[in-house]
Amino acid sequence: MKKVLFATTALIATAGMAAAEVKVSGYGRFGLDWNEANDAVAGRSDTNITSRFRLQFDASTETDGGVTVGGRIRAQAESRDGTPGVAAWSAPQFHVAYGGLRVNVGNIWGAIDSAPGLYLNTTSVGTGIDGMGFNSLAIGNNFNWDTFTSAGAGRNGVEALYSAGGFSGHISYSQSNGGTTLGSADGLQRTAVMVSYSFGDYFVTGAYQSEDNGAVVTKTDGSTESSGDGMGFFAIGGDFGQFGATLSYGTTETADSVTLAGEAEIGAASNIVAWVNSTDIETDVVTGMDRTDGTSFGINYEYDLGGGVTFVAGYVNTAADTNDNSLQAGLHFSF
Repeated sequence: MKKVLFATTALIATAGMAAAEVKVSGYGRFGLDWNEANDAVAGRSDTNITSRFRLQFDASTETDGGVTVGGRIRAQAESRDGTPGVAAWSAPQFHVAYGGLRVNVGNIWGAIDSAPGLYLNTTSVGTGIDGMGFNSLAIGNNFNWDTFTSAGAGRNGVEALYSAGGFSGHISYSQSNGGTTLGSADGLQRTAVMVSYSFGDYFVTGAYQSEDNGAVVTKTDGSTESSGDGMGFFAIGGDFGQFGATLSYGTTETADSVTLAGEAEIGAASNIVAWVNSTDIETDVVTGMDRTDGTSFGINYEYDLGGGVTFVAGYVNTAADTNDNSLQAGLHFSF
């Protein structure tokens, strides 16, 4: 899909200093959202406007030895379910890169969140204008893993990414202070690793996360676990001409889940992505359950209008027994 990048570049050409580059990019999206689940919330309409506007600033420079040093920050505002959003800045992310190795510090991406095959190949990386709950994710839509936070503090951590040929690897670590003992953090801690290999038009991905001091899951035997601990993800997929498919599997402390997603290009400008997810909850979980047992499915349609503008429409039916339908349609533009 053709995208137009609007970039503002500032070149600093002082003696003995490498050139610095600043780029501004982003996107906007807006449309109508009909969500049957809103009927269960007092004072909320089932039809609302959903919107988001994002500005991203990337700055980098290069040392005399060829090492790139840079940073990223975002400004974002959005509205969902009739509640206007307030514009906010993200915490910054810094990076040092050389060759195929990159190290990020601060508001990290997270190894799990970067796994190929986790998200859909759509403008929202989910269904519809704003993802529509991201029920397509095989490891759940509660985001119990590190990810870059676009309008807030995010996860403060460090990560290393390496790529060579068809191989890519990613390891991340984050820690939140919050303990009550002097000299000990005892806050939420996550360590995750992801490896992926692509060969021709195909790829295979595996990822795993360990977690301490997260939300508590209680088992029938009285034991407790951190909800994001022992998270595993596996995906395999490929492109077959105008068609594509991805099969992914996820396991967490509360459920096992499988998602099958298929993609088809229709003509020169249209694209359809359809997916189905089957989730089996763990029967030994007493409290802390964050998944719904059953089958969810959705379909996303996009039409490229040119100039970085895309018409988007999506439908989702979740695993909930009632109020399980939602529909969106609107425009997405990137710059």
